[in-house]
Amino acid sequence: MSRIAAIRPFGQTIWLDNLSRGLIKAGTLQKLFDEDKIAGVTSNPAIFYKSISSDPLYIEPLNELKKDASLSAEQRYEALVIPDVQAACDLTMAMYKDSQGQDGYVSLEVSPTLANDAQGTIDNAKRLWAAINRPNAMIKVPATAAGCIAFEELIASGINVNITLMFNLKHVDDVLTAYIRGLEARAAAGLPVDGVRAVASVFLSRVDSLIDPKLDAIGTEEALALRGKVATSFVKVAYQHYKKLFNGTRFEALKALGAHPQRLLWASTGTKNKAYSDVMYVEDLIGPDTVNTVPDATLDLFRDHGNAASTLDTNIDAAVAVLAAVRKLGINYNLAGEQLQTEGLKQFDEAFAKLMELTK
Repeated sequence: MSRIAAIRPFGQTIWLDNLSRGLIKAGTLQKLFDEDKIAGVTSNPAIFYKSISSDPLYIEPLNELKKDASLSAEQRYEALVIPDVQAACDLTMAMYKDSQGQDGYVSLEVSPTLANDAQGTIDNAKRLWAAINRPNAMIKVPATAAGCIAFEELIASGINVNITLMFNLKHVDDVLTAYIRGLEARAAAGLPVDGVRAVASVFLSRVDSLIDPKLDAIGTEEALALRGKVATSFVKVAYQHYKKLFNGTRFEALKALGAHPQRLLWASTGTKNKAYSDVMYVEDLIGPDTVNTVPDATLDLFRDHGNAASTLDTNIDAAVAVLAAVRKLGINYNLAGEQLQTEGLKQFDEAFAKLMELTK
């Protein structure tokens, strides 16, 4: 068995954090599904910028689209990528059906320019959902204040959502409760809740990349011992929040109607610091009812030397202690999370702007 496929028995599914026409046409994506039991695909503006700018399969279709002066750059971009999302959804449809809607999803992100526009995000998401027209699509929405408002409305409307760019416990709690409110509104309207699915994308490596230099600057033995531990500790604590919420009394009524918990998804799982294990954000966070979306390079590394074991629900007291120690040192973790979300939005904005330059 593939080392990646060996993760599945522990209740976690692995998705690929990449999508391009070449991956689909060459059969590479299908091979990942078959051999490694990859069970979904995520994308973002940065991924599509890299794909469209480097994959020769986009050259001719883009040139054809540019001949139509009535199309905007964003319309050309969508005309390029929506067929890819549809094709990937078609490839994953069997696993979507076999898992009764648990896996087999493909994510496409709303325009990042709408991150602080709730109604604009709702309108954009509904349009993309209708255009893709696949039950195993997920529309990605950022976990900003406006994004959470939009997320709640989209869930109430029956649209699958991958809500992204989450970096602290406030983001996690806000998102998970918005999901429940959306389901409650849907149930109150007499609509079925059993077919709606969502994941909450929690980012990892960027957390340590921001916090570690602060610990270096403090320089004490205690501070230095915390390097590389904050992201995984945050995720372990967030998972406890998740379990408490979805096993609590509020969700019971929805569960009786067939509603499914929103799963936590680990993102940004490629190790950036070469001093750390190159598979730490996969290996250390394996547990039930979760997803890890992994870039190609990290998949290759885990396939070579990763170890699958149940790790997410271990050493919780130590994880709580790490976060407490960071706070004691004067590092405001929640503020750091807000900074990281702002920076993440800026990166997606910049990638989207470059996409628009490519397609204008």
